[in-house]
Amino acid sequence: METLQKLALAVTIIGALNWGVVGIFRFDVIAQLTEGAYQPLARFLYVIIGLSGLLTLGVLFNYWHRDEEEQAPVPSAE
Repeated sequence: METLQKLALAVTIIGALNWGVVGIFRFDVIAQLTEGAYQPLARFLYVIIGLSGLLTLGVLFNYWHRDEEEQAPVPSAE
């Protein structure tokens, strides 16, 4: 599962970089590579990026949960 989460994080970062390029230069790399944003392959890639973002949210929540557990004080057994 950890490998899938790392792959999802990498895909999410690539998608974020694509949207950064869209925002700055008005150039969609995925649409350019697939000959249009509404082509089936482009839509498939957008869906994969979106699902990767959802998986990455799970990684974030797990990190927050683990961080809270480490900071919780351990009750003394006195």
